[in-house]
Amino acid sequence: MFILTDSIQFPPVTYADADGLLAIGGDLSQDRLLVAYYNGIFPWYNEGEVILWFSPDPRMVLFPQELKVSKSMRQILRKNKFEVTFNQDFESVIEHCAEIKRPEQYGTWITNDMKNAYKKLHTLGYAVSVEVWENSNLVGGLYGVWLEDKKVFCGESMFTKVSNASKFGFIKLVQWLEEKEVKLIDCQVYTDHLASLGAKEIPRATFLEFLKK
Repeated sequence: MFILTDSIQFPPVTYADADGLLAIGGDLSQDRLLVAYYNGIFPWYNEGEVILWFSPDPRMVLFPQELKVSKSMRQILRKNKFEVTFNQDFESVIEHCAEIKRPEQYGTWITNDMKNAYKKLHTLGYAVSVEVWENSNLVGGLYGVWLEDKKVFCGESMFTKVSNASKFGFIKLVQWLEEKEVKLIDCQVYTDHLASLGAKEIPRATFLEFLKK
């Protein structure tokens, strides 16, 4: 187990344990977060815990061309049931992501320190939000870190208040990223929901190659 110091350095990701845990400690400064993301590492911990840094193997990713859109979802898209914006209300999106109740999850990993750190990343142009609106009400959204020079988007969290809102926003995000020639979307770890949208697991080494190009 590696304990981070004030120096903004991480051990090689191959040192991560079976759960992907690589290191503990450090801080959530913008410099450290960016070094982490550019090396396939992300923070994930609960309130009251020391900061935990992960780099799981395998890695869950979505290649845009493999996005799966169900027949029912295509109908919703054609009807333009929702309005989608980008970077219009980052603060509300991350606050909703922190508050949303999730099955088998106690509390939230989006702590106040995490929220403040990603809000700062947003002001620097790295953290991106997607807002989904219905009748001028924010009903869904997601946020992540856009490594534009690497053409990799690192998804962090999403929320929904009405059926299909977050999925609608995710699909619109993929389309937006395709226009920017994104190579892949990092989904971090496996979930059935992400798999239903076409995401799949690949070896961590393969994922890291995209960050080196």
